[in-house]
Amino acid sequence: MTDFEESCKPLLQKNVFFIFIPLPYRIKYALIKRGIAMRTHYKTRGTCSRSIEFEVTDGVVTHCVFDGGCAGNTQAVGRLVIGRPVEEVIRLLKGIQCRNGTSCPDQLAQALEKEKF
Repeated sequence: MTDFEESCKPLLQKNVFFIFIPLPYRIKYALIKRGIAMRTHYKTRGTCSRSIEFEVTDGVVTHCVFDGGCAGNTQAVGRLVIGRPVEEVIRLLKGIQCRNGTSCPDQLAQALEKEKF
């Protein structure tokens, strides 16, 4: 167990289920398995939206907001993915194209894949 994981023990024992801190993937995955929500800010590429902020708890998307892009579409995608398992979101959105061979939904799928929740 790393020093960081050791320092999280008191939080886990008190049922504190949210930590917003940049972590190495190995530690991030260990914390997610214990029911802690991890919020991620992902800079998009090739789309009108500039970034996506999303949160995953126990393999389920619990928060998703796009910065920029087509307001109606990105709000709809953000709302529709909440409550869905990460694997399902990736399966539904991966490969959707708008411009430059990608789209805002495709960027969300790529971000979720990259984070390996």
